[in-house]
Amino acid sequence: MGMTQELYQLSIQAARDHSLDLALVCAVIEQESAWNPWALRYEPAFYAKYVAPLSNVNGLSPTEAKARSMSWGLMQVMGEVAREIGFKGKYLSQLCDPAINLSIGCQHLANKLKRANGDIHKALLSWNGGGNKAYPNEVMARMASYQTTL
Repeated sequence: MGMTQELYQLSIQAARDHSLDLALVCAVIEQESAWNPWALRYEPAFYAKYVAPLSNVNGLSPTEAKARSMSWGLMQVMGEVAREIGFKGKYLSQLCDPAINLSIGCQHLANKLKRANGDIHKALLSWNGGGNKAYPNEVMARMASYQTTL
């Protein structure tokens, strides 16, 4: 799909709303979804570690439990993360709406940066769950192409 002017404008607004570097937001989007708002990925390890225990306690439906274990949209926001942040939409598939995804994704990224005391490398490692040690460097390498277009 690639970056469109509409997606870029939504990214500008979301980055501004959460006081984030636009190049960082764009680099995360490119790394996570290649600018595809319909990107979707099931994370079975995330389900086992974080969601399965909740579904037994909170009586989540099987659909909601699986949806919380998926990463959605441009920034590949985990459904569970969206719920923790306060997303109240009936369906987690609404996270494929670029405006919703960018708002929640940027809020989550800003939280990660705050917890990492502004250290982008640490924040990105946390964003990715620590499974890919190269992830922060991969994202930060993408930032340069966006800094020249801003």
